[in-house]
Amino acid sequence: MSYIPHHSSLPKAHVLLLRTPSGNGSDRYETALKEQHYNPVCIPVVETTYTNLHKLKEIITEGPTKRGYAGVIITSARACEAWKSVTLELVEGDPEIEEDDSADWAKVPFYVVGDATARVLADIRETVGSYPYAPRDIRGAADSGTSEKLARFILRDLRDAAGKTLLYLTGDKNRDTLPSVLDGGGVRLDSLQVYATRGSGSFAGDLRRVFESVPSESPGRWWVVYFAPSEAEFTTPMLREHFALASAAVDEKVSSPTSTGKRPARIATIGPTSGAHLREKLGLRVDVVSPRPKPEALVAAIHDYDATHQ
Repeated sequence: MSYIPHHSSLPKAHVLLLRTPSGNGSDRYETALKEQHYNPVCIPVVETTYTNLHKLKEIITEGPTKRGYAGVIITSARACEAWKSVTLELVEGDPEIEEDDSADWAKVPFYVVGDATARVLADIRETVGSYPYAPRDIRGAADSGTSEKLARFILRDLRDAAGKTLLYLTGDKNRDTLPSVLDGGGVRLDSLQVYATRGSGSFAGDLRRVFESVPSESPGRWWVVYFAPSEAEFTTPMLREHFALASAAVDEKVSSPTSTGKRPARIATIGPTSGAHLREKLGLRVDVVSPRPKPEALVAAIHDYDATHQ
């Protein structure tokens, strides 16, 4: 999908990204939006606490062969950070250790959802070098933008998949789609929860400060971009305090200021799972669903919508 040319006569739209900005400099979503003349801002939605890292350390130290793992499944950047945290701790304890057959995780595939997760995982090896606990063989990524797609990718990719066991690192909120698909293909999972999330205590204040920084008479329209179904339950009530969010039952039409004084906002999601959750569980109208979980795809989809819905 190609970008729609920007028309300078149109006011810049504000885009609220419900995500923690990238920690390594400029955020990719903010950068992509700015390049197309949008005014983006990221607001962290959740706080993360890590759990069972002692158990993960034990698993990593013993290695995949002893545990009988044919690979590892990681579906979020937070789980990657858990693996990285343990790896860095092990490096500090024994920086001279060399790759060997007993605990060489470089020899098994790591199956991940999306490019962003793959990048976080690859950063471990870039940080510590050729180390037996650092992943090297990363698969799925761009070809597996959702858990269901990753599960089907694994069944195609893993030789003699039936009867194999994979280590599956999870958080506290997980859909059963991936385990169900793999179970149907005869793949066993050894699941380990390595993190938990809760709503950010600063979200309401951060949201208020965003509005204070934008003049109330600013003519630019607003977009709200959701990145995860589990976070929508937490954020939507607070978003409703500032935005007029259209109901799923309302036909698409040009948004305009409401009698309540709240700003009308268009809604976009990073994928179909979040879109379905917003429509079916929260009754919200979703204007745009990004065809792929990538900044360029999201911006192109928003551009296309804006071009035909002035």
